[in-house]
Amino acid sequence: MKLIRVAAGVLNQTPMDWDRNRTNIIEAFEKARQDSVSVLCLPELSITGYGCEDAFYSPGLHETAIEVLESLAPESRNLITCVGLPIMYAGGVFNTACMLVDGRIAGFAAKQNLAGDGIHYEPRWFKHWPKGIQGEIEIGNTDYPIGDLLFDVGGIRIGFEICEDAWVGSRPGADHAARGADIILNPSASHFAFGKHAVRRGFVTEGSRAFHVTYVYSNLVGNEAGRAIYDGDTMIASNGELLATGPRLSFETNSITTQQVNIDTTRMSRARTGSFEPDVDGDESDVLEFDFNHPELTPLPHNKHATNWENNLDNKFEEFTRCVSLGLFDYLLKSQSHGFVVSLSGGADSAAATVLVSTAIRFAERELGFERLRDRLGSWAESTTDIPNLMRRLLTTVYQSTRQSSETTRSAAANVAAAVHSNHLELNVDEQVERYREIVGQALNLDLNWQDHDIALQNIQARTRAPSVWMVANIRNALLLSTSNRSESAVGYATMDGDTSGGLSPLAGIDKDFLRKWLVWMETIGPEGLGPIPQLNSVNQQQPTAELRPQSECQTDEADLMPYDVLDYIERLAIRDKMMPVDVFEKLRSDFDDYPIPQLAAWTHKFFTLWCQNQWKRERYAPSFHLDDENLDPKTWCRFPILSGGYRYELEKLDAHLSTLSING
Repeated sequence: MKLIRVAAGVLNQTPMDWDRNRTNIIEAFEKARQDSVSVLCLPELSITGYGCEDAFYSPGLHETAIEVLESLAPESRNLITCVGLPIMYAGGVFNTACMLVDGRIAGFAAKQNLAGDGIHYEPRWFKHWPKGIQGEIEIGNTDYPIGDLLFDVGGIRIGFEICEDAWVGSRPGADHAARGADIILNPSASHFAFGKHAVRRGFVTEGSRAFHVTYVYSNLVGNEAGRAIYDGDTMIASNGELLATGPRLSFETNSITTQQVNIDTTRMSRARTGSFEPDVDGDESDVLEFDFNHPELTPLPHNKHATNWENNLDNKFEEFTRCVSLGLFDYLLKSQSHGFVVSLSGGADSAAATVLVSTAIRFAERELGFERLRDRLGSWAESTTDIPNLMRRLLTTVYQSTRQSSETTRSAAANVAAAVHSNHLELNVDEQVERYREIVGQALNLDLNWQDHDIALQNIQARTRAPSVWMVANIRNALLLSTSNRSESAVGYATMDGDTSGGLSPLAGIDKDFLRKWLVWMETIGPEGLGPIPQLNSVNQQQPTAELRPQSECQTDEADLMPYDVLDYIERLAIRDKMMPVDVFEKLRSDFDDYPIPQLAAWTHKFFTLWCQNQWKRERYAPSFHLDDENLDPKTWCRFPILSGGYRYELEKLDAHLSTLSING
């Protein structure tokens, strides 16, 4: 048996944070050596960070990346490993994985397929490397190979599929296998999305089966650059069997998942497969040979590391909680803020944001321990002694009442604040609201009233709450969280410079219908290891309301808009699936047949009209987290013109279609 130990490494990197990125890489090297690993795969662009964006055009970035690479090479002694960085070659920038062998640079495998859809913009910065082409690049007076490369290190052949290379139909792994590859490494920067782990697991296991190789997949972890969160997926598969997986959404800055594999097994599997066609043209000039002494090993059992929550029936709720918690925790650290502030209204959205700050700290404490958590947070948290004490320092919640506010929401806000141990403040801003009303009314010579000035009188309340909560955030050097969700973003049901105020909008990537169900789950079940928060009952028993009109009007969000499940359904059809109003309406007729046809048509009209009118608001939202393919963020996912025809022609066709239905009905 030809046994070797391979490892997939996870790194929490930050764009252009050279010292921290280098430290994480070196610590992963050391962990691999301690575990007798021969081959270690680290994530994509691990030296620079993946999310450098237009800084990839900076000559200084490239110079520094090479300096860091040259300092890392000697640190890789007794290892075969890869680190990622951009390389300028032949007038273009290429996304490469540099192979390091026992303390020296061996060559640069270049990415052949670039991710250019959705959240990814790789073709803006990088060129794709053509299949089967190799070149040479000079670094420090030494020439190194670059391109489509196969490495033979100590008798083990190793090829690369870099992230997107594995997501395409014509995968580079097939060519590596034809040239005798034993191991394929996949360094990735694959952002989190609900259910994406299962897709990755599919191409990792299928790649190992179809190519008859050991396949090692490693991904970034954490909130790397602000919007994208990486789940730290690691997988090792051989001959179609998943041998090892690592824990996802970890709060550790680096970790490795190891597995011992038998190279002879995959070689003989390939040899006895009738459909396998080896490349026997005799040209091995692109196979780079290096000496390496693999440690002598004895057989060990498989080493699977699947955490229990992965198989939980509430997996989407678990994924959401853990992903956004990690995103908030990393954003806190990397923005060098001293905590969070939430304008806690007593409603669903602000309660969700508040709870997610709490789960972020509780998950971190559970994994790291209190002392390490406190050290990670920095000197401002030094004097804290336990989680309740830390939460009072870290999270400030503010309930700001006007004459429209109810005892129900005040009590609900207080209950949630007590449950998460926040430093809770209650402010009355009604005097400020009335003063604005008086000043503007006098200036315009108007008697401002609810019949004629409804929106203005609602919005001034939301906007008046912003200055005080911003002031609290400034005094505490904390990050103010905006609490708007994706459903509100779609139809502009939010007050700019009011409830949209904040430096980060953690809920803007998720719909209201899901949030309400998630809050019930958090009240009754909760994430594995943390449990429920029963105090959320006071939030969940309410109908969502902005509480901006007089209480006698019994204002609710769904009365202002439409039922949230209908709104979210229309949004998916219209925005994600790009369907026109008539088609959306027909789908509604089919799937929501308990509502009258004119009502469904009216809701379709309202959605498309409000969507177009409020694109300018979506352009101004604070950064949000990417969670799925239904994101509305115009900066990274869903682009739409600020000015447009407003679907007027298409809505006229809907009206004509409705008339036809009435005539035929």
